[in-house]
Amino acid sequence: MTSLRLVPLGQLTAGELDRWRALRAATPQLDSPYFDPAFATAVQASGVEVTVAVNGRGPGLSALMALQREGPVLRPVGWPGADFQGPVVAPGTLVEPRDLLVDGVRRLEFDHWLLPSPGVEPWVETVAASPYVEVAGGLDGYLSRASKSGRDNMSQARRRAARAERELGPVRFTAQSKDAEALDWLVDRKREQYAATGARDHFAPAHRRALLTLLLDTHEPGCEGALSTLHFGDTLVAAHFGIRSQRVLHWWFPVYDPSFATFAPGWILLRELTLAAPGLGLERIDLGRGDDEYKRRARTGHVEVAAGVVTRNATARKAQRARRLAVDAAKGSPLAPLLRRAVRVQRRRVARGGRSPAGR
Repeated sequence: MTSLRLVPLGQLTAGELDRWRALRAATPQLDSPYFDPAFATAVQASGVEVTVAVNGRGPGLSALMALQREGPVLRPVGWPGADFQGPVVAPGTLVEPRDLLVDGVRRLEFDHWLLPSPGVEPWVETVAASPYVEVAGGLDGYLSRASKSGRDNMSQARRRAARAERELGPVRFTAQSKDAEALDWLVDRKREQYAATGARDHFAPAHRRALLTLLLDTHEPGCEGALSTLHFGDTLVAAHFGIRSQRVLHWWFPVYDPSFATFAPGWILLRELTLAAPGLGLERIDLGRGDDEYKRRARTGHVEVAAGVVTRNATARKAQRARRLAVDAAKGSPLAPLLRRAVRVQRRRVARGGRSPAGR
């Protein structure tokens, strides 16, 4: 059992940060950059206060988890953009999520808790697959492990890249760009994508845009920003921003210019990244939770992540579970596209003061 206390990230000593890194390195399951202190540090620098639940002190530190606090509610650091969540613990140490309800905290919410994770099971409401792509050995290595649909899409990407080269100019891929303007382009295109699909604008809060810039300038072994770009001639047509930790890259914010959709630039970018993997030292690309078609086609395997809420209030927990199940059911419904379209129309009406398109 653990006796957790909450401390500001800035109060951890250099020795405790080193202990954090050592605990993470001792658990291969935690090789994602989300579990590294450098990710938490970037989140803090973006303007979000980071709290760390810790058990022990100094070299005796045996468990920790980086979190964001909003009043009586705790959420994993990087919320809602953190695709892997959970504690970093010494072997043999068990963290009970209920132990995080200290210092006035009444609820812990999570939506990408990495499984298996002893102790979290009673609080799990839903479990989902988080696919990945094994890229050890580059494209040849990937093709030897990929499904038929994955192989077919990579072949199509090669043919479409050749057509783009003939019709639009040289196809240029940059695996590790430091171009701040390209990052701005990516964020602008993602915001347009959110608006077009009716999704919530992840980058509406300024601190989330700032986080990407900070991570692009982060160069720690356990967490480093990674911006990849794809040009047709002189035109930027696709980009991806992720974070990497040595041999693992987390595929985080991919986007392409929809006017080039017939060339499938997203698949071309993923193929180029797979080709470049050996030179970059990459062996796995985590795609993150989601049932996107390209993830189903590209994946070579998956891990599982859980969503749930920890609270001592049974009524609140039941209400939270009902809301989450309703949202999941709506997303999986054949009517989901119509519902998203209705949401977009309503948002436009609100923006116009409630008038319909013909109401002037």
